[in-house]
Amino acid sequence: MKLHQNLDSAKPYLSFYGGKKVFVTGHTGFKGSWLVKILSMLGAEVKGYALPPATDPDLYHVLGIDNLCTSVFGDIMDREKLVREITDFAPDVIFHLAAQPLVRLSYEIPAETFAVNAIGTAHVLDAVRKIDKPCTAVLITTDKVYHNNEWDFPYRENDRLGGYDPYSASKACAELVIDSYRNSFFNRKDYGNHKKAIVATRAGNVIGGGDWAKDRLIPDIVRALHNGEEIVLRNPAAVRPWQHVLEPLSGYLLLGYLATERYDTLSDAYNFGPNPEDTLTVEQMTSLAIDIWGTGKYRVVQNPSAPHEAGLLKLDISLAKARLGWTPAMNAHEALKLTLQWYKTYYQENDKVGELTEQQIKYFFDK
Repeated sequence: MKLHQNLDSAKPYLSFYGGKKVFVTGHTGFKGSWLVKILSMLGAEVKGYALPPATDPDLYHVLGIDNLCTSVFGDIMDREKLVREITDFAPDVIFHLAAQPLVRLSYEIPAETFAVNAIGTAHVLDAVRKIDKPCTAVLITTDKVYHNNEWDFPYRENDRLGGYDPYSASKACAELVIDSYRNSFFNRKDYGNHKKAIVATRAGNVIGGGDWAKDRLIPDIVRALHNGEEIVLRNPAAVRPWQHVLEPLSGYLLLGYLATERYDTLSDAYNFGPNPEDTLTVEQMTSLAIDIWGTGKYRVVQNPSAPHEAGLLKLDISLAKARLGWTPAMNAHEALKLTLQWYKTYYQENDKVGELTEQQIKYFFDK
């Protein structure tokens, strides 16, 4: 199924990627694998750079991503290799997703988290400086870059950055790196000379088929439901901006297109998250998952000595709506329904999961 053969004329950003050379860091991860799959369906020439998949099973192998792109296994901290792979490929667009993405793991490896997320981003931007052609770089950070006051106020792109835990702080550092490189080397006012567009994105908590990471709500729920075990909740009242993985990926693709077309008029960073009325607690998401799955139960186990995790986080997406014309296509219920459909298919009819992935992508972009 080729997505570019069924494009909605109202979505020129999709046809933009046909024939484009696209470099994706972190292509072996959950979001990266979904992105490469979409780009392949759009007819892009893709090269990926990442460490081998970190989970077992993993979406990279389930979807056969190595057959959809030129795949290079490498460390984002290996600056010389990364710069060589990017400059040799000479991409039209770069999507930088490679990261240490887990909050709880960041407490165990804080220095490595800061290095990978901040210095790794600088390595990508160093490579962009050496590309001898126009190029757009979309650099993905996180919704957790904001100094979180745990209030019922959705954070805007110009709000204070910060981070309690090493992961969040490292991503805030990455934003400072991006801003410095953009001002110093890729200033919008001088675009006519350097021809490089640099934009950042901050996405909410993504869900979707093929995420098997540790200490993430939906993978933990699915593992328990599949094994007939009780779901254990650490922070039942925590509120997160849940969204299907295809939502922010559509935003990244749109932003990559628009930044290429009109970099001088775009803001520096964009939030991609659900509509304000669509934020749910961990307990609400768990109850909804049990209803959709058709069976299961949960219990709350809170550990006062556990590492700190934010209890309330909301994103203001009005800038993406106004400047980019981007808006969420699904609510949390539909996102969760598609996610659990994917996992059930994987566990019950494994040979059909590739076809289902394509169907879900087509369904989403047809909305």
